Amino acid sequence: MNRNEIITSLKNNPSPAVLIVGAGINGVGAFRDLALNGVDVLLVDRDDFCSGASAASSHMAHGGIRYLENGEFRLVREAVGERNRMIQNAPHLVRPLPTTVPMFKIFSGLLNAPLKFLNWLDRPSERGAVVIKAGLTLYDAYTGKTRTVPRHQFRNRTDSLDRWPRLNPLVRFTATYYDGAILSPERYTAELVLDAEAEGGRALNYVSLAGIDGQNVILRDKLTLQTFNLQPKLIVNAAGPWIDAANGTLGLRTRYIGGTKGSHLVLDHPELRAAIRGNEFFFENKDGRIVLIFPFYDKVIIGTSDIPVEDPDETRCTPEEERYFIEMVARVFPTIQIGPEHIVFRFSGVRPLAYSHAKTTGQITRDHEIQEDKLGGIPVYSLVGGKWTSYRAFSEQVADKVMDFLGIKRNKDTRQLPIGGGRGYPRSDEERQRLLQGWQAWTNLPLTRLEELFDRYGTLAEKVALHIAKGPDQPLETVAGYSRREIGYLAGHEKIVHLDDLLLRRSNLAMLGLITRPALDELAQILAESLAWDAEEQSTEIARAIEILADKHGVRL
Repeated sequence: MNRNEIITSLKNNPSPAVLIVGAGINGVGAFRDLALNGVDVLLVDRDDFCSGASAASSHMAHGGIRYLENGEFRLVREAVGERNRMIQNAPHLVRPLPTTVPMFKIFSGLLNAPLKFLNWLDRPSERGAVVIKAGLTLYDAYTGKTRTVPRHQFRNRTDSLDRWPRLNPLVRFTATYYDGAILSPERYTAELVLDAEAEGGRALNYVSLAGIDGQNVILRDKLTLQTFNLQPKLIVNAAGPWIDAANGTLGLRTRYIGGTKGSHLVLDHPELRAAIRGNEFFFENKDGRIVLIFPFYDKVIIGTSDIPVEDPDETRCTPEEERYFIEMVARVFPTIQIGPEHIVFRFSGVRPLAYSHAKTTGQITRDHEIQEDKLGGIPVYSLVGGKWTSYRAFSEQVADKVMDFLGIKRNKDTRQLPIGGGRGYPRSDEERQRLLQGWQAWTNLPLTRLEELFDRYGTLAEKVALHIAKGPDQPLETVAGYSRREIGYLAGHEKIVHLDDLLLRRSNLAMLGLITRPALDELAQILAESLAWDAEEQSTEIARAIEILADKHGVRL
């Protein structure tokens, strides 16, 4: 069903079993699990899917090795298993990532680690090689027999400098272990939404929670500004940093969230990109903050901060954070010069952490929990905390609780269920080549073009290629590697409403610094044809995109 058909169906039958408010990764994960099990579930978000906290991820699927010293062994074990599942179930979007930790000391932190575990120490402390070796040994053990990623390796100074010649010569050791790189959290989430709709779920972006009237939940379509009422049996509040605000709209007073801000920069810096050799560098800065240098296509992401915030709507990467990130690179690559001129994109979001009286942000748990309230006779489950990597396990927990309330038995689970373009994904170069050659036989597209599509969409590229092959196509004049019919496919099949949905969430175009003013005009014109925008709507969409890119991401066109 398209957007209008979904809204019409809800007006005719306004009693879905479950209403999920918030289409970040936790809400979408629960949506897919419930739809898979035949539950009548509706997902709404006031903006686009994965446009809030979930879009501001560090792009890592990781077990959270640093949580070990907080004593969160269950969380780390769960997250390591879920990291493996993400790599297996969405190999087109999540890939093994070598992660290197540079160490400047050997025995530092031996006493601090147990004190922190006992919550007797709240100041940052540098971890030496012995502590990191112990942590990585345990981390490897949690992977178990499923050797999705290799075990860690330790290197001395000589071997480290031989492998990374630009590395700080004061480094004593490096350790390389493996986590996962999420190439596009936004596409990952969108593909989950589409998978859930294929199972009977209904999803609406740009529909906000407007209030409550007795047993009626009032929703507002932000495109038409019209409201409509629903009478769900149960509400799942998955609004992330906005959970307490959403509960307030429902007339519930809660204080579940005490989020912290994380900001990042995307750099166009070939010298730094070459220096890290495809590795993420994950290290302690001089002030004890855990920071990262992350390979992202031909660019580099650096971050992140961990700052308490009150209003998630006002979250932006500040000039102070920007300077901090630029300066931190010198800790590990002192001869590489970084400046503001290398920044092509900025992003910032709020981790929806549980409200806590912890003395430092690093001590706030990244674990997840369900808080339950009552709205008259309607249960409201607020999804508090969690992290990207463990979303599936949290979603399963939520779905089990919802189905228990509804009296529905689980008949399917998502542990080994491929996601979107991960279905039928080739596991060897030979399989990949046979698959692409088969597509070429019935689309007549060049093999190089099919490889481009496959790298972007996994096996969903077959549908994109078939759409392209059905009519005359042209490469974009302003962005290499894309074509008009490819963009038309995304517009028609991936629930795009606004121009920025395409730029920021159905593609990595903006994040990779590929959007110029001519590109914006060309892409808007293609969407106008696909979505039946008139000239005024097209101009409005361009103005909206320019404002969002400048205000939230520091991209000025």
